[in-house]
Amino acid sequence: MIEETDFIDDFEEIEDIEETDDGALFEHYNIIVDPGQTLLRIDRFLSNRLQNATRSRLQAAADEGKILVNTVPVKSSYKVKPGDEISIVMDYPRRELKIIPEDMPLNIVYEDDHLLVVNKPAGLVVHPGHGNYSGTLVNALAYHFQELPLFHSDDPRPGLIHRIDKNTSGLLVIAKTVEAKVKLSLQFFEKTTKRRYVALVWGDLAENEGTITGNIGRSLKNRQVFTVFPEAEHGKPAVTHYKVIERLGYVNLVECRLETGRTHQIRVHMKHIGHPLFNDDNYGGDQVLRGTTFTKYKQFVKNCFEMIPRQALHAQMLGFVHPFTGEEMVFESELPEDLANVIVKWRNYLSNRVTSE
Repeated sequence: MIEETDFIDDFEEIEDIEETDDGALFEHYNIIVDPGQTLLRIDRFLSNRLQNATRSRLQAAADEGKILVNTVPVKSSYKVKPGDEISIVMDYPRRELKIIPEDMPLNIVYEDDHLLVVNKPAGLVVHPGHGNYSGTLVNALAYHFQELPLFHSDDPRPGLIHRIDKNTSGLLVIAKTVEAKVKLSLQFFEKTTKRRYVALVWGDLAENEGTITGNIGRSLKNRQVFTVFPEAEHGKPAVTHYKVIERLGYVNLVECRLETGRTHQIRVHMKHIGHPLFNDDNYGGDQVLRGTTFTKYKQFVKNCFEMIPRQALHAQMLGFVHPFTGEEMVFESELPEDLANVIVKWRNYLSNRVTSE
């Protein structure tokens, strides 16, 4: 039987959260070490792999016999090898589980007894986590759904099927019941959903459309970002299809369709082919990467950055089959004001440049 959490392919490798009879909470992980992994202390390996897992916390878990490799408890100095199966049980910080309902505005596109679709603004974190224990979309949903059993559990991600980054805007589907969550999650797992994003990227792409493939995983040098690895080494397979919508000189407006749902997938894949998202500070897009050396042009780009102080990415279309009626549902949202305005600004710049030439 496939567990519900297995369907969520763009979340961390957390398998389950368990509460014992005495009220203690634990989190369970199960990880298969990649074939190309070099020998590395297990506490260091896991601290790079798991969110909020510090080396001191991992070392304490190892001392208590809570880290197993191939079913055998190991010390924190154990060197992981390719193919090792690691199982971890660690105390779960309760504060990360406590969902406090907060009366926050929600842009609800559609809602029925089983699900709702929301249009998330840029700047809103989807679920509580390290450094964001309130003011998230889940806190707002907990308030909106105060009468629903699903939102009274200690699940830190009640109703979530997928997510988008804090500074990415766009559409998300939320389950209102456990049954709806399982059925919708299965569609994401089987890649039958439809997801289309609009992005403004640096540079003029050589082809009008194409496909980007490459395993995506957390960077071994900086765990705050992700990178593309050779297929046999690290990360998980990821596929992004893109098509140029509009060429605006030194930037292109592109449509991206996802086959997989890896963290930062579009941002990482576009950087990998040399076209980072406009003003993406994690992946180098917040610099002047194309254009002239003229001061006037640099000021123009700076003004554009101020207009859209985030990566220029919007989840514009979301399609899935209703988990109970079987109806195919497709939702689209307009471009947010900041992205729409910066596109107009680049159009005007291109038009003036062509006229002057």
